[in-house]
Amino acid sequence: MSLRFEGKKILITGGAGFIGSHLARALTLEGSHVIIVDDLSTGRLENVHSLPHQSKVQFYHSKVSELHNFPQLVKGVDHVIHLAAAVGVDLVVKSPIRTIHTNLYETEAVLQAADHADCPVVLASTSEVYGKSQAPEFSENDDLIIGPPYLGRWSYACSKLMDEFLCMAYAKEKNLSVRIVRFFNTVGPGQTGQFGMVLPRFIKSAITGEAIKVFGDGSQTRCFCHVFDCVEAICRLLLSSGSSNQVVNIGSTEELTILELAHLVKTELQSSSPIEFIRYEDAYSPGFQDMQRRKPSIKKLKELTGFVPEHGIVSIIRDTAQFLSENPEYY
Repeated sequence: MSLRFEGKKILITGGAGFIGSHLARALTLEGSHVIIVDDLSTGRLENVHSLPHQSKVQFYHSKVSELHNFPQLVKGVDHVIHLAAAVGVDLVVKSPIRTIHTNLYETEAVLQAADHADCPVVLASTSEVYGKSQAPEFSENDDLIIGPPYLGRWSYACSKLMDEFLCMAYAKEKNLSVRIVRFFNTVGPGQTGQFGMVLPRFIKSAITGEAIKVFGDGSQTRCFCHVFDCVEAICRLLLSSGSSNQVVNIGSTEELTILELAHLVKTELQSSSPIEFIRYEDAYSPGFQDMQRRKPSIKKLKELTGFVPEHGIVSIIRDTAQFLSENPEYY
């Protein structure tokens, strides 16, 4: 077993969620003591209870901004990994105030505490910040093109981008070490489709025989990154001194259309589910804008850590389908 983090103490906000719980598991297996702060708005308590080495896990059921001893907790840790955020297109479109408040206020509370403790921070950001860019692949130094404020989905992108600006302001003015990671469609075992995540939605429909609902015409392309690869990338960035005060994409470069994904799910699961096309305005709201293409450049990740994602889409589908078959409560 690798012991890259043996003896370390790491605080994870959102650690009961999808990515957070996988990260907590990996770190505890490597010998870390993990502190999790999660309000369970989208996370699950069973994700915490199922972690190995429970004696090395502390859990606080709270928002960061409402936890009175959060600054004291941060003083005793080696890293803070801030994953707590509003997640899923459904939540973002239906609850824009909650989205903005969660993303801005909680990040500010994390950075204030980390600054007082001089504790390095990893901020989880998103490919959504690239907005309406038409670039063939998205690089960390690209200009960012956000849509108008009256279209709700852009509030999420803008709030996460403000988180990034706030992190870089702390790095510049306070000399705080920050790392910003932009996730591109992280998927895998443990992800629920309840908040609009496309792959678990497709797999659930294929398993249950329901129609696989493709929004738009399905020609939009995405690159899906296995959560195991995402966790490994985060861990390597924590150990890379050159990644301090950097923005780094984390994702796969295996690109496919959403319609191709639907057919691949059908094939892999030998499902007879029909594929049904749903207009965006029927799925979300009038004027909803989607990104036609979302492919990351991961050159920087490789240069800093030597790592590139290892799991292909077929492996991801199989791992996710197996988990959902065994855990239907995640539907």
